[in-house]
Amino acid sequence: MADKKVVLTYDGLKKMEEELENLKTVKRKEVAEKIKEARGQGDLSENAEYDAAKEEQAEIEARIVVLEKMLRNAEVIDDEDVSNDVISLGSTVDLYDIEFDEIMTYTIVGSAEADPMNGRISNESPVGMALLGHANGAKISIDTPDGEAIFEVKSIKR
Repeated sequence: MADKKVVLTYDGLKKMEEELENLKTVKRKEVAEKIKEARGQGDLSENAEYDAAKEEQAEIEARIVVLEKMLRNAEVIDDEDVSNDVISLGSTVDLYDIEFDEIMTYTIVGSAEADPMNGRISNESPVGMALLGHANGAKISIDTPDGEAIFEVKSIKR
């Protein structure tokens, strides 16, 4: 089975590469030192520090594998390919929420970069999918867990 394509913005790609580099060069050394210190304390069968360090090491190695796989399958969104005419991956959109009378700003990103609390929503999320392809001024009805929400597209930027 083919690996799933991972859609990233240029910023997302850089952050992922930096995290991978940090894990490989800094975190690996830190956890190796913790394991070395714990071994120096004697009996490993009842050594909580050793167990915790080994668990941390496993988590770091697992994250490295995930990041390497994601980077191998990365497709970077080129800012030049992002239109200001319609909402697409990489677009930053100002939406007017008609019910709450407020403007919200979202950037449409791939699922690997999604961070809804910071205005970065996945193109695979219900809201992200509903927004794709709409132009400035469009009114969009989106089914949400709290019921139907109606938004008006106020601006589209890249």
